[in-house]
Amino acid sequence: MAIGWLSVLKLVPWGDVIENAPKVAQGAKKLWGSVGKKPAPVAGGQSDVATTGEPSLAALQVQLADVQANVTELQRHLQQSSALIQSLAEQNTALVARVELNRKHQLWLAGVLAVLVVALILQLIR
Repeated sequence: MAIGWLSVLKLVPWGDVIENAPKVAQGAKKLWGSVGKKPAPVAGGQSDVATTGEPSLAALQVQLADVQANVTELQRHLQQSSALIQSLAEQNTALVARVELNRKHQLWLAGVLAVLVVALILQLIR
């Protein structure tokens, strides 16, 4: 069983995987760093609400600007995440295709081995 996995692992295009790994890791680090560094949002206009009961127009405009900035930042992160996911999906597709090719080769080799075993048995019987 381990021999089958070893043969599959030997046939994986590790050069391509290793070549693309820094790009994927860099994208993940950048994405994680930008998400991790972002401070928690500070609730603006709390003092206006506490004193008057309703937020002032200026406080609402500040909150709206903050929300718009957050939405823009989230859209940027979404695009970065999508690019990273696309890169991972492409690598996964390439690996799956290679594993499927290896499976077909293994079946072909098993058939050849079966024919050789039958031929050997027939030679030994004679």
